[in-house]
Amino acid sequence: MTGRAARRRERRARPPLPQRQGLDAVRWVVPPSTPARPAAQALRERFPALADRQATPLLERFTRGEIVAADGAAWSADDLVGPGDQLWFHRELRAEEVPEVALSILHRDDHLLVLDKPHDMATMPRGAHVLSSALVRLRRATGITTLSPLHRLDRRTAGVLVFGIRPEERSAYQQLFARGEVDKEYLARVRPGDDTGIPLMVRARAVLRDRLHKERGHLTTSVVEGVPNALTDLEVLARERDGTTVLRLQPRTGRTHQLRAQLSARGAPILGEDLYPRPMTTESDQRHLQLLAHSVEFTDPITGQRRSFGSDRELGGHAASRTLIT
Repeated sequence: MTGRAARRRERRARPPLPQRQGLDAVRWVVPPSTPARPAAQALRERFPALADRQATPLLERFTRGEIVAADGAAWSADDLVGPGDQLWFHRELRAEEVPEVALSILHRDDHLLVLDKPHDMATMPRGAHVLSSALVRLRRATGITTLSPLHRLDRRTAGVLVFGIRPEERSAYQQLFARGEVDKEYLARVRPGDDTGIPLMVRARAVLRDRLHKERGHLTTSVVEGVPNALTDLEVLARERDGTTVLRLQPRTGRTHQLRAQLSARGAPILGEDLYPRPMTTESDQRHLQLLAHSVEFTDPITGQRRSFGSDRELGGHAASRTLIT
């Protein structure tokens, strides 16, 4: 327990570099059993992109004092680093187009900020979606540098996304999601195939039970044989004249792409799907994935009050915004 507590205190320690463009500095801790070697060599081996021809030369960054230790002291390129040493630095960003999309804030107080996330916006900065991610855009727009998502939504999924404001409260909120103590409701529009494995009568209910597996480095999650680790309550809300069906989905577990994989495996992929049953090489026939995180409800571990947040969006549509920031 002492070791875990020490690691938590270390993670909460103030970073030696301030945020830049809404992004935290990268922290690399030299792994155990790593032989001591010059800092520049160690960084190039761990982060090959730092040696990219388009990047600022690494030696120049050392000379400028941009690579620092946990106490803020600058490393020199020739300093020997070994197990436990920390090297902090800011990533250099590639050119990125940030769409002109307003952000709709559903709620904000001293503890939480709740976003009605648009479709096709990443939750966290990753890959080609950094400055356009919800986290970075919110930090830059609100000035709240401590914002952190308490759960995640797929980039292509719209709806309720909850952020914590105070770092010391983050763990208590995140544990609610990890323990399944948050009631989440999604809406999805599907076009069932001839051999669908979901009920089609309005108000019909079912429980989707599957074992899902996602290999590291793969885009998709697979339904495999074995004891179920993914459970979702399903209710049919409507049958449309165009042959589509609207579903209410309440996941009891939180596996990657859980709803998308479970529905596709039953012959009813969500409209606008581009990954299931197999990744598409061309754009899908729908502008947006017809999946909406419609509501989130839980008992607040800090205030004790019952929290309930609902999206103003419709499936594939825009929000009737409450508070807009751009």
